[in-house]
Amino acid sequence: MAILFIWVLAAYGMTSILVWGAIFEKARTIIKKHSKFFGDLISCTLCTSTWVGFFMSLILGSITNRFFDTFWFINLFFDGMFTAGAVWAINAIVEFFEESRIK
Repeated sequence: MAILFIWVLAAYGMTSILVWGAIFEKARTIIKKHSKFFGDLISCTLCTSTWVGFFMSLILGSITNRFFDTFWFINLFFDGMFTAGAVWAINAIVEFFEESRIK
């Protein structure tokens, strides 16, 4: 269970840096200037986190393979979907508190 928590936190951190981080501001500007598709992709938390999940699965090994014994490409797909959903959920919670909806 701890591995899932670490996976999600790492994915959220990587996605946050790619989408909002100042260190990638120039790269995002160049990407948006040259490609609408990749510009939209790097600006979207859900889109970027899906690809972060694919990347983490390829580099670190599949997280879903620990629970389901299937082919690698099926695990790759579900790693991306799991990562996107988890990062989106964390982002929704963070945005909820940033907007100070609780008064």
